Amino acid sequence: MSSGTLLNVEDLSTHLQTDRGVVRAVEHVSLTVRADETVALVGESGCGKTMTALSIMRLLPATARILSGRIYFEDRNLLETSFEELRRIRGSRMAMIYQDPMTFLNPILQIGKQVAEVLLVHEKMDKVQARQRVLEVFELLGIPSPGRVFESYPHQLSGGMRQRVIIAMAIVCHPTLLVADEPTTALDVSIQAQIMELIKETRKKLKNSLLLISHDLGLVAENCDRAYVMYAGHVVEHGDIVTIFQNPQHPYTKGLLRSNLSPDRRVEQFETIEGEVANLISPPPGCPFHPRCACRINICDKQFPPMMQLPVQHEAWCWLLQ
Repeated sequence: MSSGTLLNVEDLSTHLQTDRGVVRAVEHVSLTVRADETVALVGESGCGKTMTALSIMRLLPATARILSGRIYFEDRNLLETSFEELRRIRGSRMAMIYQDPMTFLNPILQIGKQVAEVLLVHEKMDKVQARQRVLEVFELLGIPSPGRVFESYPHQLSGGMRQRVIIAMAIVCHPTLLVADEPTTALDVSIQAQIMELIKETRKKLKNSLLLISHDLGLVAENCDRAYVMYAGHVVEHGDIVTIFQNPQHPYTKGLLRSNLSPDRRVEQFETIEGEVANLISPPPGCPFHPRCACRINICDKQFPPMMQLPVQHEAWCWLLQ
């Protein structure tokens, strides 16, 4: 792993067993996150972004299985790490911010106790020390009346406040890597901006790295250094943010950008990508995007395209670039 690389995922494939067949959720995905960097994994719903994140965290559902790949975090292959060691790493060195707080907060436990539990497990603090650290983190996140929130139950807080609590739970041990899975999806627009600004400011203070899972291109453009574009379980393009937005090369990336609403341009008719998202149980042969691609050529439905290395650390998987 190169110097400064915090996370290095190589050739990762994760499948899920369902009643209808095997879902090929993640197929040969490779990505890196460097120290003090924000990287996006972007694409439509159902393209494999969340399953990639859960694979990295080793928090997959019982029906899922990692078939191949290597996940190096701080030079340690997490796929060869014992369960006990993984428990020590998760929460302390790497942590996840989930998109639906009510799913991950215990409704019958006080908020403060749930956040403090991370410290009791990972840093062996006593309850008094843990409470003090939690209150400090609440203040860092701009949570008003930290003592009151500590004693509250999840249903007594607003959606935006619950999301702040999830962030507090993730950062309370000062991890070096945060994985944020659609952290603003369930919130209204004004709260979304507050939460992302909160994550950005917190990352600067703690000097950690962020892997942001999102379908919101505006969010990605404003907050990330680099982006990986996913479609049907595959990474189809990767580059720095300026390059991806100003010079996209894959037809899917171009379609995503055309269909993205922006205050900078007026459109009379909302543009969409024609066709349906690929079925991951029986994906099309060749390039998975070819059934929806207006630029496809004969080879596109026969063989998956090789990676094309473009200028300025820009990569795309498309036969049109040959």
